[in-house]
Amino acid sequence: MTTREVDVVVLGSGAAGLTAAVTAAEEGASVAVFEKADQVGGTTAWSGGHVWIPNNPHMADVDATDSREDALTYIMSLSHGLIDEALAAAYVDAAPEMVRYLEQRAAPVEFYAVRGIPDYHPEFPGGKTGGGRTIECPIYPFAELGEWEHRVSPSPYFNGHITMSETPLGSAQPQPPSPDELARREASNERGCGQALAGRLLKALLDKSVEPETSCAGKELLVEDGRVVGVRLSTPDGDVDVRARAGVVLAVGGFEWNPEYVRAFLRGPMTHPVSMPTCEGDGLRMAMKVGAKLGNMREAWWIPAAVVPKEDNWLGLQLMSGPRCLPRTIIVNREGKRFTNESANYNAFGAAFHVLDVARFDWANLPCWMILDQGYVDLYGFGGRFGVPGKAADWAISAPTLAELAGKLGIPAGALEETVERWNANVAARHDPDFHRGESAHDRWWGDPNRKGEIEGAIGPIDRGPFYAAELKSGTLGTKGGPVTDVHARVLDIDGEVIPGLYAAGNTMASAFGMTYGGPGGTLGPAMTFGWLAGRHAAGVAAAGTVAAASA
Repeated sequence: MTTREVDVVVLGSGAAGLTAAVTAAEEGASVAVFEKADQVGGTTAWSGGHVWIPNNPHMADVDATDSREDALTYIMSLSHGLIDEALAAAYVDAAPEMVRYLEQRAAPVEFYAVRGIPDYHPEFPGGKTGGGRTIECPIYPFAELGEWEHRVSPSPYFNGHITMSETPLGSAQPQPPSPDELARREASNERGCGQALAGRLLKALLDKSVEPETSCAGKELLVEDGRVVGVRLSTPDGDVDVRARAGVVLAVGGFEWNPEYVRAFLRGPMTHPVSMPTCEGDGLRMAMKVGAKLGNMREAWWIPAAVVPKEDNWLGLQLMSGPRCLPRTIIVNREGKRFTNESANYNAFGAAFHVLDVARFDWANLPCWMILDQGYVDLYGFGGRFGVPGKAADWAISAPTLAELAGKLGIPAGALEETVERWNANVAARHDPDFHRGESAHDRWWGDPNRKGEIEGAIGPIDRGPFYAAELKSGTLGTKGGPVTDVHARVLDIDGEVIPGLYAAGNTMASAFGMTYGGPGGTLGPAMTFGWLAGRHAAGVAAAGTVAAASA
């Protein structure tokens, strides 16, 4: 069996792993990065690329203000007793510093604040209705990656050649690239969204003479005298041991693609993960075997998804975050009744799938369907990454009347028509007394891009046939449970003591955010921040070890 040795081993090449590796290398440590998939970037590369950083250094550029007190107040207001205030404070303190550090010392990483986009619970204490906490990367020319240009996993969900700010979801006044500009970007392989973030972090790592090694999965941690000293990898050439003088950083994503772990840990049904299929709980398994304390195991970054033909994307899934927030649509359960605010942020919306009908001992809101009318289709289109006005996807269920549509869905006769009638009356009154849709700044942002800030941007009548339905599934961007860490991202054992040499970040660690989601980029913000903390601390251990060895 081959054996190698470096200061820091990083498992995973998403935002958490790349940030940890870049930071450790910049601080002088020798670093090795291993990725289970055959391409790098993880689920980060599939994302919209937003990063939620309270009090970030770019807020003034979009006339936004923030403070440590506001940010911590906001996060803790969403706790429901599940958030460790010490970890939340570590995030609030370190996140802006992480951004400054990467921009100053890890070119070409750079960010700008997204103007106007609200937090996900903006009316809570300390929340920001006018945005500023969400940042993203500019378009990045992938040709700068050299031989790595085509080794970042392409996104099945987002157009790889635009930024989120150029879409209706990411800007109050989106300015999409012209057809000529889009063609130029495609020809020169300039990418945005999560591709830009992954590409920039990868280039920063390559510039520090560290190349990720793909198709290398973590198998087990190597432990000596209670300290993690390396990892055994499964590679195409057999098992390889890599020793780590300072530590191992687990950043391999969550466990959403592991049915056994999903069944054992998650609080409710989750049938359609939309993340990288390599997220099978490898980090969780390795951490458990060395005695790690676990936390937040029931939670995930929930999102509704729709099953689509594999021709639409190879995973056969579509994110249903933006389409359900537009006017002229509601979501109903098998009884034909609305059951939540359709415009709620996707993480909060996912909790509605976990409501149990105790009389029937069955999930109250599964199955469920998004219901829309021809007016919706004419305005926005339906299906695909972004709808084409006037066109509905072939996979949508359709019928000329609501009664016939209900029949196709198995909804009791008259129930859907009654629900739509009440909805239309509420729309006419400009108020949703049932679920308060359209009241929050969040709802009014994510609705009609031409009516941002208005209640009509979130609500509209359903009154023009034909009518359409799409079944929504319980999905996740990734799980949120894993080994508990301290404020340096060091993994703790079941007695709350540090396991020397072991760190965790991203969806591998027990999320500092409990059951909530702060705002757009709320997964990548803590992933990068705790990755940065892990890389910095591990590099410090390596430096101290070198000094000690030299003095011996």
